[in-house]
Amino acid sequence: MLLNLGSINIDHVYRVPHLPAPGETLQATHHAMGLGGKGANQSVAAARAGARVLHVGGVGPEGIWARDALAAEGIDVGHVRVGAEPTGHAIIAVDPEGENAIIIHPGANRRLDAAQVEAALACAGPGDTLLLQNETSAQVEAAHRASSLGLRVIYSAAPFDVEAVQAVLPVVTLLVMNEGEAAALKAALGALPEVDMIVTRGAKGAEWHSARAQPLFVPAVQVVPVDTVGAGDCFTGNLAAALDAGLPREAAMRRAAAAAAVQVTRQGAAAAMPTAAEVDALLR
Repeated sequence: MLLNLGSINIDHVYRVPHLPAPGETLQATHHAMGLGGKGANQSVAAARAGARVLHVGGVGPEGIWARDALAAEGIDVGHVRVGAEPTGHAIIAVDPEGENAIIIHPGANRRLDAAQVEAALACAGPGDTLLLQNETSAQVEAAHRASSLGLRVIYSAAPFDVEAVQAVLPVVTLLVMNEGEAAALKAALGALPEVDMIVTRGAKGAEWHSARAQPLFVPAVQVVPVDTVGAGDCFTGNLAAALDAGLPREAAMRRAAAAAAVQVTRQGAAAAMPTAAEVDALLR
């Protein structure tokens, strides 16, 4: 089972002629609203990849539809709390090449607590997987408790915050970062930590570094991107699902790379995540 302590956001996506410069006002050519947040994106990606997913999170009264959208994917939402704090949201600008700029407001995502996490972890055990990002509260408590229970702990260090990373490093099984986040962590610490880590490099592929094995490089599948929002989440969700299912690291990385390649050819975040059958077809 894959348990995800993850953000749930309402995404507002604006197609723009180019990403705005400081002080510039742009007129969008299109607007869409949908389910997002790194946590929700990763849960949908993992569920469509075939994993059994339990999501731990929070929404406000106006975001109940987002919780229901997760449930419609077959995700267990029994630990998604509905509270008074408004649902987190994101303002996303996407240019014609598919590149993006994102502003998030955490809202209910920062109202999660250790008791909610403990209740969810009671459903998990040794061999299961805990997936974390840096968009919620209670992630430190969740990481340490999950590790003590024998779960694999996969942590996406985004949005990047060096103190948040340091707080979970002692119990992280696998650290996932993009190349910018990896550079920032190295600059802050003087060297990258000696833990298993994956560094994603967009169209240049991804690398798995481990103190116990030779570095593993997996190239990206070359496609023409339409929208790169959620691509990293697609990669991580599929990777977590594959590892949770017992696949070796190279096979898991290749599935994750293929899934991300499919996802960026579509508009949207959670809604654009591919199914396992679509990933299988691309790999063939």
